[in-house]
Amino acid sequence: QVQLVESGGGLVQAGGSLRLSCTASGRTFSDYTMGWFRQAPGKGREFVAAIRWSGSSTFYGDSVRGRFTISMDNAKNTGYLQMNSLKPEDTAVYYCAADQPHKITIASAIDYWGQGTQVTVSS
Repeated sequence: QVQLVESGGGLVQAGGSLRLSCTASGRTFSDYTMGWFRQAPGKGREFVAAIRWSGSSTFYGDSVRGRFTISMDNAKNTGYLQMNSLKPEDTAVYYCAADQPHKITIASAIDYWGQGTQVTVSS
């Protein structure tokens, strides 16, 4: 059974930083990609970033490119999302996801999700 467990959310002031972690278990992930999505109240789930399990390729959503960095420690099956220069509009529940590369940017297509972690950025 695949499990994704996120940690690292919290409350931060605008301009600050947070790092989210996601640890995966339950299968071999070498052919998978890890992604991060976020969902603000009343809005749909937005793609944030993704990384091949090998760490060889990264992808970012337009709203976070240049401020967020995704990375992977594949020996630990753990991915990280370093969030810098946070803005109030980054406030959301952040979800970790895992699936095949061609599905990772499409929330409705993804099979595996974490439970989500709240990130709140105050102005």
